[in-house]
Order: sequence, then structure tokens, then C-alpha cells
Amino acid sequence: MAAPSVQPVVAKATRRLMPFLALLFLLSFLDRANVSFAALGMNQDLGFTPTVYALGVGFFFFGYVLFEVPSNMMIEKIGARRWIAPLTIAWGCVAVLMAFTHNANSFFTLRFLLGMAEAGLLPGLFLYLTYWFPAEYRGRMSAFIMAAMPVALIISGPLSGAILGMKSLHGIAGLKNWQWMFILEGLPTLLAGLAVYRLMPDRPRDAAWLRPDEAQALEDALARESQQATPQHRSSLRDGLLSLPVIFLSLAYFGALIGSFGIIFWVPQIVRSFGASTLQTGFISAIPFIVALVAIITLGRYVDRTGRRFSVSIVGLLAGALGLWLAGGTTNPVLAIAALSLGAAGIMGSTGGFWTLPQLYLKGSAIAGAFAMINSVGALGGFVGPYIIGWAKEHSGGFGLGLTLLSLGPLAAAVLVALLGSVRRPQLAAA
Repeated sequence: MAAPSVQPVVAKATRRLMPFLALLFLLSFLDRANVSFAALGMNQDLGFTPTVYALGVGFFFFGYVLFEVPSNMMIEKIGARRWIAPLTIAWGCVAVLMAFTHNANSFFTLRFLLGMAEAGLLPGLFLYLTYWFPAEYRGRMSAFIMAAMPVALIISGPLSGAILGMKSLHGIAGLKNWQWMFILEGLPTLLAGLAVYRLMPDRPRDAAWLRPDEAQALEDALARESQQATPQHRSSLRDGLLSLPVIFLSLAYFGALIGSFGIIFWVPQIVRSFGASTLQTGFISAIPFIVALVAIITLGRYVDRTGRRFSVSIVGLLAGALGLWLAGGTTNPVLAIAALSLGAAGIMGSTGGFWTLPQLYLKGSAIAGAFAMINSVGALGGFVGPYIIGWAKEHSGGFGLGLTLLSLGPLAAAVLVALLGSVRRPQLAAA
């Protein structure tokens, strides 16, 4: 009996796995970014200055960076299901506890703990894809996961704006609306954490919904791909942490996230500064991320169809830099939202190509280390970007200077990716 074709098995795995993987990332992003809407009431109630708020946002990334590499190594050792499940439950608990922030120190502490709990998720999901999908499918699968980021931000705007505007919630159990927002948006994460045990089999052979011959066909395809790796594809953990491609990509991701997180954590306050109401702010703030969602899906498919990983990453990052620069130079609300949409679409749209680049140089344990290292160093940009905006607003009184400074991050990232492609030409493992 002939072995089944890999393509229908991949299609089955996509239907079974990808919606849930995207949901996990969506919830993680909702729980880390909803503080940008809570700030509309929290900052005034607790007396937070723009700099204190920016520091609190940034403490998330300190926890994220410190625990990301060890967290991803645990996934490699004990399996995705047994590690991602308790992580998800832990960050859901912290997300709910954010409601009880009462001063700057509690804000900093809870944000740090949230980052620590979320640290292993995104690189863990990218590592998990290498256990299930051959290389020619990973661009669109990576884009599928990354698309959850703008979806979370699209949902977060109207949802958070509606919760903050509900007069009936105010005062229940002695809590204000921004506190209820943290509780109501954190509870679904706890349920998702419990579902990980059932919905995320570690490998194809562990999936009850695959026939034995289907699981074997998929694992054989992945094994052949690994055996066809060239000598250029390093496999040691040291290579995954310190090789030249990982250093270049880590610094590039740092620059990219300076721009994207600067947008994410400040766009509600930028929109509010135009005179919008709380509910209007929620809907208008979703616009840049709707555009980014279209860019992520479109460019992820384009990468898999053409193999132009480097060019998609570079052009996307350059477009992101241009959008931020234009946003910093205008006071017109419509033009500002259009420019922020270009910035978000460019930076986020580049990720479908960007996250397939490590696999052009590495294999085995090195890939696990590379995903963690790149995301870990990049996460520092999540501290720097929001802090730049907060510092600039406190000193200049507006958002223009901060947005202009942010544009330098994705610009530098584009240069680094271009340099990597020119000095270290990759060879596909499956070539």
C-alpha cells in the first residue's frame, strides 16, 4: 500500500492545529497590550506620569528576555504540551491580577511576572511548527500565527473601549472599569491553558486524529528534510545562540520591535489626543492593525509561493520606517492614522518572511536556541520603543518627536537583514 501524500496530511494538521496556536498568541497579545487601554483611566487614578507608564510597559520585556531561552529549552526537553499549558495558565492568572495594581511598584512587578510567564510562547510555537510542517509550508504557518497579533489588537480596541465605557460595571465589588477590563480579558486565557493538554499533541505520531500511515508520512518528510541539510546548517545550541546569522537577526528584530511596540502601546493615547471619545478611540485604534492583518496574510503566502524571504522582510521594514516617520511629521488625524497603518503593516507584514530566515542557516537544537535568542533580544525593543514615546511626550508635549525617533528602529533592521543576505548567502535545507 502506497504511503499517503504529504500535502493532504499537512492540510489536516493545519485545520487541527493552526487555529488553536493562533488563538494562544492572540490571547497572549491581548493580555500584554490591553494595558494601553487601561492607561486611559489607570494613569489618572494612580497618578502615573508618561514615563512611569512607559517603564511599567517595559518591565514586561525584562521578564520576557530573562526567561525566554530557558523556557524554549524546556519545550525541547519535555514537549510543547506539558510546558506551554502551565505557562498559559500562569500568565492568565497574572493577567487577572493586573486588576489589583495600586501603585508603580505593583505595576512594575505584575508586568515583569506577565513577561516571565509569556516568555516561552512565541518561540515555542515557531519551534512547534518545525515538528509538524516541512519548510515549504512554514512561511504561511508563521504568518498565520503572527496574524493573531493584529487580530488581538483589532479586537482589543472595541472590546476594551466598550468595557471602559460601561457605566454599569463601575463600582461593582469596589472595582473601576479598567480593573474589570483586566479580569474579563484575562479569564479566557485560563481556559485556553487547560485546553492545551487536549489540543496540542507533541508530534504527528501523538495525534489521535492522524492515521498511523499519515503520521509516518509526515515524520518521514521532516526526517528527509533534516538529512538534506547542507554542512552550512549548524545544529549545536551554541550556534543557535551566537552564530553570525542569529546575531544579525536578533539585532534586526530588536529594531523592528522598537517600532511596532511603540505603536501598539501608545496608539490609543495618540488617537485620544485627537479628541476622540473612549469608544471612538477603541474603534479608530483598530484601523492600523486591520491593515497590518491584510499585509501579514498576503505577504506570508507570497513568501511561500516565491521564496523571497529576504526581499519581503527588507521591503516591509522599510515601509514600516517610512510610516512612522510620516506619522511623526503630521498633526492631521486622518494622515496620522494612515501613516501609522503603513508603519504597522510594514513591520508586522515583514514577519512572515523574517521568521523563516533562521531555518536557512540552522537545524535541530540550534533552531530552538535561535528562535529564543532572536525573540529575546528583540523583546528589548518592546521596552525601548514605548519608553522613547513616553520620554519624548514628557519633554516635547506631543507624539511627533517620539514617532520620528521610532522610525530609526525598523530602518536599521532592514539594513541588517540586507547585510546578512549579502555576506552569508543561505542554502535551503530542503534544496
